Parts: sequence; structure tokens; C-alpha cells
Amino acid sequence: MKIKKSQPDGNMIRLLAILAAFIFIAGITKPALFMQLGNFQSIGKQLAEYGLMALGIGVCMISGGIDLSAVYIANLCGISAGLLMQKMIPAGGSNPGAMFLSIAAAIVIGALCGAFNGFLVSKLNIPAMLATLGTYQLYMGIAVVITNGSTVSGLPSAYTALGTALVAKVPLAFLIFLLAVLILSFIMQKTIFGTRVYLVGTNPKSARFSGIRNSSILIRTYMISGIVAAIAGLVSLARINSAKADFGSSYTMQCILIVVLGGVNPNGGFGKISGVAVAVVILQVLSSYLNMFPDISNYFRDLIWGVALIAVLIINHVIAKRRIAKLDSV
Repeated sequence: MKIKKSQPDGNMIRLLAILAAFIFIAGITKPALFMQLGNFQSIGKQLAEYGLMALGIGVCMISGGIDLSAVYIANLCGISAGLLMQKMIPAGGSNPGAMFLSIAAAIVIGALCGAFNGFLVSKLNIPAMLATLGTYQLYMGIAVVITNGSTVSGLPSAYTALGTALVAKVPLAFLIFLLAVLILSFIMQKTIFGTRVYLVGTNPKSARFSGIRNSSILIRTYMISGIVAAIAGLVSLARINSAKADFGSSYTMQCILIVVLGGVNPNGGFGKISGVAVAVVILQVLSSYLNMFPDISNYFRDLIWGVALIAVLIINHVIAKRRIAKLDSV
């Protein structure tokens, strides 16, 4: 079976056109605020957190599933790293070894959380939406228990400095996001594992008859999502110098919107990581632009994202029907 790894309808061209249009409109209407180096640096810092989670969710969606627990895996990992640093590093002190150990522990926790999601989906055959809906409550509950519902803060300055660090005037957080995009793009487009993820997402029964161990592929897929979510939690911990069990609850819907806007088919089997990455930038550019209008309340954000998600789903459905009609007419 030939697996198509991208939409044949020029999705990337449309995304880049939308991004260019948003930047042009913002540059014309708010040149003094939008077209500033500081604004673009702020965009780079802010998009990294939910952008990383969207990448992991995108990989899961390509496999035919979804990961609704990514935000709470990120929070749990950020909290775990923060608590470890507080215990191992005295106030005002610096211990690179302890920081590295805390970061490594958080990534391991993220991998374990992702593997557990994959186990529920692949071994117990629980629908991915229900499995990860349950685990997001579980992970949030664990985070609440270990923090007693309080915020973890007061981290070493050497760690929090990473949240605002610039490399050649580019935010370090944005560079981490770009590195994740490159690594995941390589995995999904250039490796046997990536090809098998697409095959499982396209037709799991055919994949099984082809000798692919679907359960192993799915567990590793959700592990990837958990690891990327853990990195997002670490980036968030450094940027805001705190972590809380229910932080970023609105990110879940934003991430789903980003993945669908990026061209990933919710039914699995189609989409590219690069498309998701461009969609992340589009959403953050739009969000930053809206921030420049004080009369627009933040309460309208969820409404805007919800309308945008439905609109993208409808547009993708119409495009898919037209593509099928063209193929049938050939």
C-alpha cells in the first residue's frame, strides 16, 4: 500500500499565504506595535509551549488517535522538575548537575505518561479520546496531590534565565521548538517508524496484516507525545518561573485547532509536522495581533478559536470531497 504523507492540495502553500496575509494586515494596521523586534521575540517565546504540545498531538492524530492529556503531562513534568530543583538546589544557589537531573527526570516522567496512554489505547483498545480524557484527569490529580494544590515557584535563577535567554536575538524557547520540528519531521518522513505510523493511521487492519505490530507503534507514538509535552512543561517552567496543576487548560483546544489547521486529518494517515509548525506561528501571530486591541476582551478568545476550528473542519471536508470527486472522474 502506498502511503501519502501530505495533502495533495497545496496545504502548505495555503498556510504560508495565510501567515503572510496576517503579517501584512498587522503590519499595515499596527505598524508601531507589531513590526518591532521585541514583538517577534515575544511571539517566539510564547508559541513554544503550546507549539510543542501541538506537535505531539499531531503525531498521535496521524496515527489515528489523539492526546488530550498533553497539557497536563506538561504541567506534571514541570511541577516534578520544579520540586526536585527546590530540594536539591539551595535558595540562591546553582547546581548544573541537579538541574540536569531534574530535567532528565521530567522527560522520563513524560515518556512514562505517554507510554501509559499508548498502553490504554493499543493494549486495552480504549478509544484514544476517552483514554486520554481519563489520563488528563489522572495526571492533573497527581499534580494536585504532590503540590497540595499550590503553585511551585522560587526556582534557581540559572534555570529561569533560560526562559528569557536569546541566541543571536532569537529566543532559546523558539529554537527548542524549531529543533523539535526538525527532529519530528525527520522521524515521520524519513524513518521506517514514521512510515508505519502513517500506515497504522490510514488502515490499522492492513498494517496488522502487513506484519506491523500496531501496539508497539502506538505506544511509541504516545511516548513521543509525552516527551514533547514534558519539554513544553520545562520551557513553561523556565519562562514563568512557576508551575501549577491546572495551568494552560485552554491550550488543549488551541492545540487541536493548530493540528487540524496544519493539515492533519483527524481520522489519521495524513499530514505533516511542518504544516503543524506553520499553523502554530499563524495562531500566535493572530493572538499577538488581537492583544493590540484593548477593546477586545480575552473572553472572546475561546469563541474565536472554536469558530476557527469548525471553519477549518468544514473547509477541509469540502476540499476532501472535491479531491475525491476529481479522482472518481479520472
